[in-house]
Amino acid sequence: MRQPLYLAIVWHMHQPYYKDLVSGEYFLPWAKLHGTKDYYDMAAILDDFPKVKLTFNLVPSLLAQIEDYVNDAARGPFVSLTEKDPASLSQSEKIFILHNFFMSNWETMVRPYKRYYDLLLKRGRFPSAPELKKAASDFRWQDFFDLQIWFNLSWFGFLYKNYDPDIKALIGKGYNFTRQDKELLLARQKEILKKIIPKYRELQDRGQVEISTSPFYHPILPLLCDTNSARESMPDGKLPRQRFAHPEDADEQIRRAVEYHEKLFGKRPRGMWPSEGSVSEAIIPLVKKHGLEWIASDVGILENSLKRGNLTSAEQFKPYLAKNGEHSAAIAFRDHFLSDQIGFVYQAWHEKEAAADFVNHLLSIKNSLPDDGKKYLVTVILDGENCWEYYRGLGEPFLRELYGALSDNPDIKTTTISEFIGGQPPADTLPHLFAGSWIFNNFRVWIGHDEDNRAWDLLYRARAALDNIPKEQASQAWEELYIAEGSDWCWWYGDDHSSENDEAFDALYRKHLKNIYTLLKKHVPADVLKPIKMLKEFAPTQLPIQLIRPRIDGLESSYYEWLPAGCFDIEKSKGAMHQTESIISRFYFGFDLSNLYIMVKTNLSAREFVDAGFSVVFFTHHPAELKIEKFKTYAVEKVIEFGIPFGDLKARADDKLDFSLAVFKDGKEIERWPRGGMINIVVPGEHFNLENWTV
Repeated sequence: MRQPLYLAIVWHMHQPYYKDLVSGEYFLPWAKLHGTKDYYDMAAILDDFPKVKLTFNLVPSLLAQIEDYVNDAARGPFVSLTEKDPASLSQSEKIFILHNFFMSNWETMVRPYKRYYDLLLKRGRFPSAPELKKAASDFRWQDFFDLQIWFNLSWFGFLYKNYDPDIKALIGKGYNFTRQDKELLLARQKEILKKIIPKYRELQDRGQVEISTSPFYHPILPLLCDTNSARESMPDGKLPRQRFAHPEDADEQIRRAVEYHEKLFGKRPRGMWPSEGSVSEAIIPLVKKHGLEWIASDVGILENSLKRGNLTSAEQFKPYLAKNGEHSAAIAFRDHFLSDQIGFVYQAWHEKEAAADFVNHLLSIKNSLPDDGKKYLVTVILDGENCWEYYRGLGEPFLRELYGALSDNPDIKTTTISEFIGGQPPADTLPHLFAGSWIFNNFRVWIGHDEDNRAWDLLYRARAALDNIPKEQASQAWEELYIAEGSDWCWWYGDDHSSENDEAFDALYRKHLKNIYTLLKKHVPADVLKPIKMLKEFAPTQLPIQLIRPRIDGLESSYYEWLPAGCFDIEKSKGAMHQTESIISRFYFGFDLSNLYIMVKTNLSAREFVDAGFSVVFFTHHPAELKIEKFKTYAVEKVIEFGIPFGDLKARADDKLDFSLAVFKDGKEIERWPRGGMINIVVPGEHFNLENWTV
């Protein structure tokens, strides 16, 4: 009888470490808010699907933050300004609340609740600084009180929103909340956070889930072992001036993770998702040393390890053995396509169709495999929290459809990676484990850009300040170092990702470094006090491939009018962090030999854009520093279109030209894209179409 296809879904649960150890303050609230919205629900829903087996990868630094909230050891502005009586709020605190307490997906987490959405409209969807100040004066005591409630209430998960009578009653009440309502809300938040870790342990103990781990503060292990390991996937990349090579730190991050995991869940983990699926042969002895049986990465790492693409299904869908000398560990490789379908695609589908599509892809894989009596494994790994606010019902309808379909299909058997390799250990050994991550199979997100490299050089100096100082004499300073080694800081440096919290992340990273020197009673180097985030070039979503000459009429006159143009997609530039909605959704840019053309799409209708008094302003720094507010050709109808002669930009053929777009209102800048950087293009010459000719 033909074997079923085995499926291992790994939900990776992680948040950056938001706590400043010296002040004890939490700068951002996402560990708490995802705790009430995602971490409990993702586990508890499995009570309804006992046949489904899953793996949850729980990062220790996330679990430590959840414990802080449970133990009332997590203080910060989001906590204190939720609890504070609005009558006691200062002007700056009111502005903070108005700026930050709408930070979520507006379509799924604000608009469905009339009072919350009315408060957003009262504040203004895209307020300038003066408008925020005015709103702080216009909001009454009850407005602020209701906003405090709704920001936190909207971040409850589907189980409490749909099935807890008290939370359902708060949602039904909607407005004119009382102090008793706030006490109830805060009690329910605490209740959910207390349930998270015990629920995962319960599922583990009954054999339905495996809990795996990651290095404690989520560092990129190969780069901790040796930043020069980036050379394998980035041979021409620019690396930091100082070579960071501390495998002992990588060892410590794994050791702490394993021991903390055992403390919380009663047993040591058998597997580990190395942060961002980052692997190299150097980490194998460390994995083996701490008793871990398996790790995982992306299928692109498998292709590079085998030095070829176009793998057969039989080659792709199985674990391998990765070796370094006498040390070895099993390694599974995530199916990139299926993981991304859940993470980025199915949110726009009806849940029945999405679940059916996922299952059909699995059945196609099964049919492509040889009928040789062997067991084959499809591994799907993705974030277990960040995508659900884009799904209808915060993901509940999709998860129920998916788990239901997997429960009832005899051709697909859900499993855990440990269970699979326990029944069928890897038979094939990789000739070499390629050093890279799940993102583009390299480490470019975390090293190579000037900002990333500067961050590594500052880390190198801070690490050197701790040399020869025993951990027992400077335990807190060492802890700050391990936090600073996390991957999340360099995620936001460089030109890969951007968020509304860029400055906060930059400040918090440098705060951890500063704390090392302060705790050691050493002088803080001036470089640590200077922001790392700088004005930079951004890679657009696509570059122009042909000359264009659009009709500037505010309409997309034809499908082909802007097709060859470049594009910058705001949503794709934001990264994973939560942000309020932007006014501009994307913009296109192209040119003929004489003019630069821009077409802007917004999240408002053209009429709303005009009536609200918004305008688009064009900035360039090179070859001339210009701010252009009025355009010779300009139209607003369905979209915004304008053209600027290259002569007005002081630009000639083959010159490099950088630019950014901003939205202004009442003379004040509301937003600018790319945030903190510029798009860089080359002014076309007469042979541009020949040089860029495509079919």
